[in-house]
Amino acid sequence: MESDRIYDCLVIGGGPAGLTAAIYLGRFLLDVAVIDAGDSRAALIPCTRNHAGFPDGISGVELLGRMRRQAGLYGVEIRQSRATALARHGQAFEVECASGLYRAHAVLLATGVVNRPPPLLDVDEHRKAIAAGLLRYCPICDAYEVTDKAIAVLGSGERGIREAIFLRGYSADVTLAAPEGAPPPSPAEQAEIGRAGIRFIPGCDAVRIAGNAIELGFGSVIERFDTLYPALGSDIRSELAADVGASRSADGCLLVDAHQRTDIEGLYAAGDVVLGLDQISHAMGEGGVAATTIRNDLAARRPLLRPLLQSSAERLS
Repeated sequence: MESDRIYDCLVIGGGPAGLTAAIYLGRFLLDVAVIDAGDSRAALIPCTRNHAGFPDGISGVELLGRMRRQAGLYGVEIRQSRATALARHGQAFEVECASGLYRAHAVLLATGVVNRPPPLLDVDEHRKAIAAGLLRYCPICDAYEVTDKAIAVLGSGERGIREAIFLRGYSADVTLAAPEGAPPPSPAEQAEIGRAGIRFIPGCDAVRIAGNAIELGFGSVIERFDTLYPALGSDIRSELAADVGASRSADGCLLVDAHQRTDIEGLYAAGDVVLGLDQISHAMGEGGVAATTIRNDLAARRPLLRPLLQSSAERLS
Protein backbone atom coordinates (compact mmCIF):
# COMPACT_ATOMS: atom_id res chain seq x y z
CA MET A 1 0.00 0.00 0.00
CA GLU A 2 1.61 3.22 -1.15
CA SER A 3 2.01 5.42 1.94
CA ASP A 4 -1.61 4.90 2.98
CA ARG A 5 -2.71 7.05 0.06
CA ILE A 6 -6.46 7.07 -0.54
CA TYR A 7 -7.54 8.02 -4.06
CA ASP A 8 -10.80 9.78 -4.63
CA CYS A 9 -11.66 7.12 -7.18
CA LEU A 10 -10.13 4.00 -8.66
CA VAL A 11 -11.33 3.02 -12.12
CA ILE A 12 -10.91 -0.68 -12.79
CA GLY A 13 -10.77 -1.29 -16.51
CA GLY A 14 -8.99 0.67 -19.23
CA GLY A 15 -11.54 0.36 -22.04
CA PRO A 16 -13.77 3.09 -23.52
CA ALA A 17 -16.05 3.29 -20.45
CA GLY A 18 -13.27 3.39 -17.88
CA LEU A 19 -11.09 5.86 -19.77
CA THR A 20 -14.00 8.19 -20.52
CA ALA A 21 -14.83 8.23 -16.81
CA ALA A 22 -11.17 8.83 -15.94
CA ILE A 23 -10.99 11.84 -18.29
CA TYR A 24 -14.10 13.33 -16.66
CA LEU A 25 -12.87 12.60 -13.14
CA GLY A 26 -9.47 14.14 -13.86
CA ARG A 27 -11.15 17.25 -15.19
CA PHE A 28 -13.21 17.34 -11.99
CA LEU A 29 -9.83 17.77 -10.25
CA LEU A 30 -10.13 14.47 -8.41
CA ASP A 31 -7.28 12.13 -7.51
CA VAL A 32 -7.81 9.20 -9.89
CA ALA A 33 -6.02 6.06 -11.02
CA VAL A 34 -7.01 3.53 -13.66
CA ILE A 35 -6.17 -0.12 -12.99
CA ASP A 36 -5.78 -1.54 -16.50
CA ALA A 37 -5.05 -5.21 -17.17
CA GLY A 38 -4.42 -4.35 -20.83
CA ASP A 39 -7.01 -6.71 -22.28
CA SER A 40 -9.88 -4.42 -23.26
CA ARG A 41 -12.09 -6.01 -25.89
CA ALA A 42 -11.89 -2.75 -27.83
CA ALA A 43 -8.18 -3.37 -28.46
CA LEU A 44 -9.13 -6.30 -30.71
CA ILE A 45 -10.96 -4.06 -33.18
CA PRO A 46 -8.83 -3.75 -36.36
CA CYS A 47 -10.88 -0.76 -37.56
CA THR A 48 -14.21 0.63 -36.40
CA ARG A 49 -16.14 2.79 -38.85
CA ASN A 50 -19.30 3.42 -36.87
CA HIS A 51 -17.67 5.45 -34.11
CA ALA A 52 -18.75 9.05 -34.66
CA GLY A 53 -16.04 11.53 -35.54
CA PHE A 54 -13.77 9.10 -37.40
CA PRO A 55 -15.14 8.92 -40.96
CA ASP A 56 -12.10 6.95 -42.13
CA GLY A 57 -12.30 4.59 -39.17
CA ILE A 58 -9.93 4.04 -36.27
CA SER A 59 -8.38 0.96 -34.74
CA GLY A 60 -9.23 0.01 -31.19
CA VAL A 61 -5.58 0.23 -30.16
CA GLU A 62 -5.24 3.77 -31.51
CA LEU A 63 -8.51 4.91 -29.93
CA LEU A 64 -7.51 3.58 -26.51
CA GLY A 65 -4.05 5.12 -26.85
CA ARG A 66 -5.56 8.53 -27.56
CA MET A 67 -7.88 8.21 -24.58
CA ARG A 68 -5.03 7.22 -22.24
CA ARG A 69 -3.02 10.24 -23.39
CA GLN A 70 -6.01 12.50 -22.87
CA ALA A 71 -6.58 11.18 -19.35
CA GLY A 72 -2.91 11.77 -18.58
CA LEU A 73 -3.30 15.45 -19.43
CA TYR A 74 -5.48 15.78 -16.33
CA GLY A 75 -3.29 13.92 -13.89
CA VAL A 76 -4.93 10.49 -14.16
CA GLU A 77 -2.51 7.68 -13.33
CA ILE A 78 -2.67 4.54 -15.47
CA ARG A 79 -1.54 1.49 -13.51
CA GLN A 80 -0.83 -1.53 -15.74
CA SER A 81 -2.01 -4.30 -13.46
CA ARG A 82 -4.88 -6.71 -12.94
CA ALA A 83 -7.24 -6.20 -10.02
CA THR A 84 -7.73 -9.52 -8.25
CA ALA A 85 -9.83 -8.65 -5.20
CA LEU A 86 -12.07 -5.89 -3.90
CA ALA A 87 -12.94 -5.24 -0.26
CA ARG A 88 -14.64 -2.48 1.67
CA HIS A 89 -13.42 -1.15 4.99
CA GLY A 90 -15.59 1.56 6.47
CA GLN A 91 -16.07 4.30 3.90
CA ALA A 92 -13.11 3.22 1.77
CA PHE A 93 -12.43 0.40 -0.67
CA GLU A 94 -9.28 -1.66 -1.05
CA VAL A 95 -8.33 -3.04 -4.44
CA GLU A 96 -5.76 -5.80 -4.51
CA CYS A 97 -3.61 -5.97 -7.63
CA ALA A 98 -0.52 -7.82 -8.76
CA SER A 99 1.33 -4.53 -8.33
CA GLY A 100 0.09 -3.81 -4.81
CA LEU A 101 -2.87 -2.70 -2.73
CA TYR A 102 -4.73 0.53 -3.51
CA ARG A 103 -7.40 2.38 -1.55
CA ALA A 104 -10.10 4.77 -2.68
CA HIS A 105 -13.27 6.48 -1.52
CA ALA A 106 -15.08 5.29 -4.67
CA VAL A 107 -14.57 2.55 -7.22
CA LEU A 108 -15.86 2.38 -10.78
CA LEU A 109 -15.97 -1.08 -12.32
CA ALA A 110 -15.55 -0.92 -16.10
CA THR A 111 -14.25 -4.45 -16.49
CA GLY A 112 -16.26 -5.38 -19.57
CA VAL A 113 -16.89 -8.84 -20.97
CA VAL A 114 -14.94 -11.52 -22.82
CA ASN A 115 -16.33 -13.04 -26.01
CA ARG A 116 -16.31 -16.82 -26.14
CA PRO A 117 -14.15 -17.63 -29.18
CA PRO A 118 -14.56 -20.64 -31.46
CA PRO A 119 -12.79 -23.38 -29.49
CA LEU A 120 -11.42 -24.80 -32.72
CA LEU A 121 -9.10 -21.84 -33.41
CA ASP A 122 -5.81 -21.50 -31.54
CA VAL A 123 -4.71 -18.15 -30.11
CA ASP A 124 -2.55 -17.12 -33.09
CA GLU A 125 -5.19 -18.09 -35.65
CA HIS A 126 -7.81 -16.24 -33.65
CA ARG A 127 -5.75 -13.03 -33.66
CA LYS A 128 -4.97 -13.31 -37.39
CA ALA A 129 -8.59 -14.00 -38.28
CA ILE A 130 -9.79 -10.90 -36.41
CA ALA A 131 -7.12 -8.69 -37.97
CA ALA A 132 -8.09 -9.90 -41.45
CA GLY A 133 -11.83 -9.41 -40.90
CA LEU A 134 -12.44 -13.14 -41.25
CA LEU A 135 -13.69 -13.36 -37.69
CA ARG A 136 -16.06 -10.72 -36.32
CA TYR A 137 -17.95 -10.45 -33.05
CA CYS A 138 -20.26 -7.46 -33.39
CA PRO A 139 -22.81 -7.31 -36.23
CA ILE A 140 -24.10 -3.97 -34.95
CA CYS A 141 -20.57 -2.57 -35.32
CA ASP A 142 -19.52 -4.00 -38.65
CA ALA A 143 -22.25 -5.88 -40.54
CA TYR A 144 -22.15 -3.01 -43.04
CA GLU A 145 -18.62 -4.10 -43.99
CA VAL A 146 -19.85 -7.59 -45.00
CA THR A 147 -22.80 -6.48 -47.10
CA ASP A 148 -23.52 -9.10 -49.80
CA LYS A 149 -20.71 -11.36 -48.55
CA ALA A 150 -20.91 -15.05 -47.69
CA ILE A 151 -21.49 -14.96 -43.93
CA ALA A 152 -21.47 -17.79 -41.41
CA VAL A 153 -22.80 -17.60 -37.87
CA LEU A 154 -21.43 -20.20 -35.47
CA GLY A 155 -24.09 -20.85 -32.87
CA SER A 156 -27.40 -22.44 -32.02
CA GLY A 157 -30.62 -21.74 -30.20
CA GLU A 158 -32.11 -18.29 -29.85
CA ARG A 159 -28.76 -16.48 -29.72
CA GLY A 160 -27.52 -17.99 -32.99
CA ILE A 161 -30.86 -17.54 -34.77
CA ARG A 162 -31.23 -13.89 -33.73
CA GLU A 163 -27.71 -13.06 -34.93
CA ALA A 164 -28.20 -14.86 -38.24
CA ILE A 165 -31.50 -13.06 -38.85
CA PHE A 166 -29.89 -9.70 -38.10
CA LEU A 167 -27.11 -10.42 -40.61
CA ARG A 168 -29.65 -11.63 -43.18
CA GLY A 169 -30.58 -7.97 -43.56
CA TYR A 170 -27.12 -7.38 -45.07
CA SER A 171 -26.66 -10.44 -47.25
CA ALA A 172 -28.71 -13.12 -49.01
CA ASP A 173 -25.92 -15.61 -48.28
CA VAL A 174 -26.13 -16.35 -44.54
CA THR A 175 -25.46 -19.78 -43.01
CA LEU A 176 -26.18 -20.75 -39.42
CA ALA A 177 -23.59 -23.37 -38.47
CA ALA A 178 -24.38 -25.27 -35.28
CA PRO A 179 -21.34 -26.52 -33.33
CA GLU A 180 -20.89 -30.25 -33.08
CA GLY A 181 -23.05 -31.58 -30.26
CA ALA A 182 -25.41 -28.61 -30.16
CA PRO A 183 -29.08 -29.53 -29.76
CA PRO A 184 -31.05 -29.46 -33.02
CA PRO A 185 -33.43 -26.56 -33.64
CA SER A 186 -37.04 -27.09 -32.66
CA PRO A 187 -39.67 -27.26 -35.42
CA ALA A 188 -40.60 -23.64 -34.67
CA GLU A 189 -36.95 -22.59 -34.92
CA GLN A 190 -36.51 -24.52 -38.15
CA ALA A 191 -39.51 -22.71 -39.61
CA GLU A 192 -38.13 -19.33 -38.52
CA ILE A 193 -34.73 -20.08 -40.07
CA GLY A 194 -36.43 -21.16 -43.31
CA ARG A 195 -38.68 -18.10 -43.51
CA ALA A 196 -35.62 -15.86 -43.19
CA GLY A 197 -33.89 -17.61 -46.07
CA ILE A 198 -31.00 -18.76 -43.87
CA ARG A 199 -29.19 -22.01 -44.59
CA PHE A 200 -28.68 -24.29 -41.58
CA ILE A 201 -25.86 -26.83 -41.24
CA PRO A 202 -25.35 -28.87 -38.04
CA GLY A 203 -22.19 -30.48 -36.69
CA CYS A 204 -19.43 -27.90 -37.24
CA ASP A 205 -16.25 -29.60 -36.01
CA ALA A 206 -13.48 -27.48 -37.58
CA VAL A 207 -12.69 -23.78 -38.07
CA ARG A 208 -9.58 -22.64 -39.92
CA ILE A 209 -8.16 -19.80 -41.99
CA ALA A 210 -7.74 -20.55 -45.69
CA GLY A 211 -6.12 -17.61 -47.47
CA ASN A 212 -8.65 -14.80 -47.68
CA ALA A 213 -11.51 -16.99 -46.50
CA ILE A 214 -12.48 -18.93 -43.41
CA GLU A 215 -13.36 -22.59 -43.65
CA LEU A 216 -15.81 -24.54 -41.50
CA GLY A 217 -15.67 -28.30 -41.42
CA PHE A 218 -18.69 -30.59 -41.07
CA GLY A 219 -17.19 -34.05 -41.06
CA SER A 220 -15.89 -34.61 -44.58
CA VAL A 221 -17.65 -31.50 -45.92
CA ILE A 222 -15.79 -28.15 -46.05
CA GLU A 223 -17.62 -24.85 -46.47
CA ARG A 224 -15.87 -21.54 -47.26
CA PHE A 225 -17.07 -18.13 -46.11
CA ASP A 226 -15.95 -14.52 -46.32
CA THR A 227 -16.44 -14.00 -42.61
CA LEU A 228 -17.57 -15.81 -39.47
CA TYR A 229 -19.55 -14.42 -36.54
CA PRO A 230 -19.35 -16.58 -33.40
CA ALA A 231 -22.63 -16.42 -31.49
CA LEU A 232 -21.37 -18.37 -28.49
CA GLY A 233 -22.06 -15.79 -25.80
CA SER A 234 -19.68 -13.97 -23.52
CA ASP A 235 -18.42 -14.02 -19.94
CA ILE A 236 -19.07 -10.93 -17.82
CA ARG A 237 -16.14 -9.77 -15.72
CA SER A 238 -18.11 -8.93 -12.60
CA GLU A 239 -16.33 -11.14 -10.07
CA LEU A 240 -14.91 -8.15 -8.17
CA ALA A 241 -18.41 -6.87 -7.51
CA ALA A 242 -19.30 -10.22 -5.99
CA ASP A 243 -16.47 -9.70 -3.49
CA VAL A 244 -18.47 -6.91 -1.85
CA GLY A 245 -21.95 -8.34 -2.45
CA ALA A 246 -23.15 -6.11 -5.31
CA SER A 247 -26.25 -7.35 -7.09
CA ARG A 248 -25.87 -8.99 -10.48
CA SER A 249 -28.26 -10.33 -13.08
CA ALA A 250 -28.63 -14.06 -13.71
CA ASP A 251 -25.94 -13.92 -16.38
CA GLY A 252 -23.56 -11.83 -14.24
CA CYS A 253 -24.19 -8.27 -15.46
CA LEU A 254 -23.98 -5.62 -12.74
CA LEU A 255 -27.27 -4.00 -11.79
CA VAL A 256 -27.12 -0.21 -11.57
CA ASP A 257 -29.51 2.70 -11.26
CA ALA A 258 -29.96 5.46 -13.84
CA HIS A 259 -26.77 7.11 -12.57
CA GLN A 260 -24.56 3.97 -12.73
CA ARG A 261 -24.66 3.33 -8.98
CA THR A 262 -24.66 -0.28 -7.81
CA ASP A 263 -26.47 -1.17 -4.60
CA ILE A 264 -23.18 -0.87 -2.69
CA GLU A 265 -22.52 2.72 -1.63
CA GLY A 266 -19.45 4.11 -3.36
CA LEU A 267 -19.34 1.35 -6.01
CA TYR A 268 -20.30 2.22 -9.59
CA ALA A 269 -20.26 0.37 -12.90
CA ALA A 270 -20.26 1.34 -16.56
CA GLY A 271 -19.80 -0.21 -19.97
CA ASP A 272 -20.31 -3.78 -21.10
CA VAL A 273 -20.17 -5.16 -17.54
CA VAL A 274 -23.60 -3.51 -17.14
CA LEU A 275 -26.59 -4.92 -18.99
CA GLY A 276 -27.12 -2.87 -22.15
CA LEU A 277 -25.95 -2.22 -25.68
CA ASP A 278 -22.35 -3.39 -26.10
CA GLN A 279 -21.11 -0.42 -28.11
CA ILE A 280 -18.19 1.97 -27.68
CA SER A 281 -20.46 5.02 -27.83
CA HIS A 282 -22.81 3.56 -25.22
CA ALA A 283 -19.90 2.64 -22.93
CA MET A 284 -18.50 6.16 -23.20
CA GLY A 285 -21.89 7.65 -22.34
CA GLU A 286 -22.17 5.49 -19.25
CA GLY A 287 -18.61 6.41 -18.30
CA GLY A 288 -19.51 10.10 -18.41
CA VAL A 289 -22.67 9.57 -16.36
CA ALA A 290 -20.81 7.47 -13.79
CA ALA A 291 -18.00 10.02 -13.40
CA THR A 292 -20.42 12.88 -12.86
CA THR A 293 -22.35 10.84 -10.29
CA ILE A 294 -19.12 9.93 -8.49
CA ARG A 295 -18.06 13.56 -8.32
CA ASN A 296 -21.43 14.65 -6.94
CA ASP A 297 -21.68 11.76 -4.47
CA LEU A 298 -18.19 12.45 -3.14
CA ALA A 299 -19.09 16.11 -2.69
CA ALA A 300 -22.22 15.15 -0.77
CA ARG A 301 -20.24 12.85 1.52
CA ARG A 302 -17.71 15.59 2.30
CA PRO A 303 -19.01 18.77 3.95
CA LEU A 304 -16.15 20.83 2.55
CA LEU A 305 -15.56 20.08 -1.12
CA ARG A 306 -13.21 23.00 -1.67
CA PRO A 307 -10.30 21.56 0.35
CA LEU A 308 -10.64 18.36 -1.64
CA LEU A 309 -10.46 20.25 -4.93
CA GLN A 310 -7.65 22.47 -3.73
CA SER A 311 -5.58 19.43 -2.87
CA SER A 312 -6.18 17.99 -6.33
CA ALA A 313 -5.43 21.32 -8.00
CA GLU A 314 -2.08 21.45 -6.21
CA ARG A 315 -1.35 17.96 -7.46
CA LEU A 316 -1.82 19.10 -11.05
CA SER A 317 0.23 22.31 -10.73
